[in-house]
Amino acid sequence: MNSKIYNNVRTAVLLGLLTSLILIAGQLMGGSNGLIIAVVFAAFTNFGAYFFSDQIALATMSAQQVGPEHPLHQIVARLAQRASLPMPRVYVSPMLAPNAFATGRNPTHAAVCATQGLMNMLNPDEIAGVMAHELAHVKNRDILIGSIAATIAGAISALGYMFMFTGGRNDRDGEGHPLAGLLVLLLGPLAAGLIQAAISRSREFNADTGGAEICGNPMALATALEKIHTANRRIPMNVNPAFHSMFIAEPRSTMAQIANLFQTHPPLEDRLQNLIGRPSTGRFARAA
Repeated sequence: MNSKIYNNVRTAVLLGLLTSLILIAGQLMGGSNGLIIAVVFAAFTNFGAYFFSDQIALATMSAQQVGPEHPLHQIVARLAQRASLPMPRVYVSPMLAPNAFATGRNPTHAAVCATQGLMNMLNPDEIAGVMAHELAHVKNRDILIGSIAATIAGAISALGYMFMFTGGRNDRDGEGHPLAGLLVLLLGPLAAGLIQAAISRSREFNADTGGAEICGNPMALATALEKIHTANRRIPMNVNPAFHSMFIAEPRSTMAQIANLFQTHPPLEDRLQNLIGRPSTGRFARAA
């Protein structure tokens, strides 16, 4: 099975699993009426996740598109040419935590984004290593799966909020179910996060390897990963845990205990071992 067909199958399975979560949530919170609402909600969510997940992710990060005059755009342009990829749209988020992600439904509709914190902290070679990692996700067609998972997992949270504040009704007594809404609000994204975790850890290894090949400098990506991981212990990035799988490194959320249940990335030591055959020393992180 070629990679395009394989990724299409994985996307279809993921859509089916996350759609099932939405339908179950609707049934739990509102009986048959809730199920009808959930069906409509799922239809709009799937449509939006496929065509607009990139815009949703970028809006979540308050990202602004940058043009050819920006250093990040220039770095990405060189890397995209080396990787034989169409030039993606390039964005910068004002967030101070260093991180980056790629999004979109295919290589011709892709976007890459780096935070201002990453631009401030890394040198040009390290930035190139990070963006090469993101372009490897684009080349491997990982971006649609990650974007859809994040969007629908976030939508499950929204459905929980909707039933909590509008009052889901059951078929027997017409009473609201705020506790059911709260349960789905918490457990829905958790279940979606577990699905993301199942598909994203191996692809991070592949993107690290592919990124090293694209930029031609595995050490630059390795040092960037060490710096990012160290800085993220100090600087929180308060985005919905459902979006964590999209980033090059797991963001640190103030909802630490919940976020830990969503771990979607392999340990840093394993990633460095995969890249350059050594565990993390912390030497580069301390230098930051």
